[in-house]
Amino acid sequence: MGRPVYLAAAVQVAAPPEQVFALITDWPRHGEWMVLTTARQLGPGTIEAYTGVRPFGFLDTMTITQWQPPALVRVEHTGRIVRGRGAIRVRPHAGGSRVIWAEELRPPFGPLGRLLWPIAALVGAVFARRSLRKLAALAERTGSRPA
Repeated sequence: MGRPVYLAAAVQVAAPPEQVFALITDWPRHGEWMVLTTARQLGPGTIEAYTGVRPFGFLDTMTITQWQPPALVRVEHTGRIVRGRGAIRVRPHAGGSRVIWAEELRPPFGPLGRLLWPIAALVGAVFARRSLRKLAALAERTGSRPA
């Protein structure tokens, strides 16, 4: 599979960890904050997310491997394109929360995927930072209530 590659982003949120974690793990609401992504829970511990604009995109299937509300959710990416591990950690910080999103991924497509990783990483980092800013604004505006 090759060596893993890493991606991480963080944001400050003026909302308590419990509220932020509830919003992050409300899978159907991912489309409100995660750029070009919709998600749903298939069963206990199983999630799928579609990133892109149909028909151009990919399905990301995940298994929840660690669940520690309101502080941590870890997943194993099990799809054809996205494989590896991810985590979102929420910590109390300065009257609110700090959210850290980290991924350890195995690029698809062998040597070609590894060669193209710098471009994919740049796009992924931009999307992750933008998504976390949207998450912060949503949490600060509406909390974990449905929009």
